[in-house]
Amino acid sequence: MKGTLELRELTVAINTPVGLVLIVGCSHPGIEEILSTASAMNSHVHLLLGGLHLVKTPDAEIERLTYALHDKWRIDRIAPGHCTGEPAFAKLKQVFGDSYLYAGLGSRVDIP
Repeated sequence: MKGTLELRELTVAINTPVGLVLIVGCSHPGIEEILSTASAMNSHVHLLLGGLHLVKTPDAEIERLTYALHDKWRIDRIAPGHCTGEPAFAKLKQVFGDSYLYAGLGSRVDIP
């Protein structure tokens, strides 16, 4: 998904001994674009945390993107945030299983 290119985005990439920790705001350019750019630093993403901007995304695209995050990008752990949307939360939890972390207000996510 290309995203919303007219909106600015802020992403924090922390290179840790176990891979990148990416903290995204709302993924306006599209999460795959962010991952592609961040992979220049380290191609292994240990944790993706934040909004994925999928709240109005069709189910077929949510399905494609979820499997891309899991199988192509091989993200170890995912903690989606507010603008990800309920259908995407459910699909990500189904596909990532125990590697899915709830990232709501008051949640604690340990960063290595």
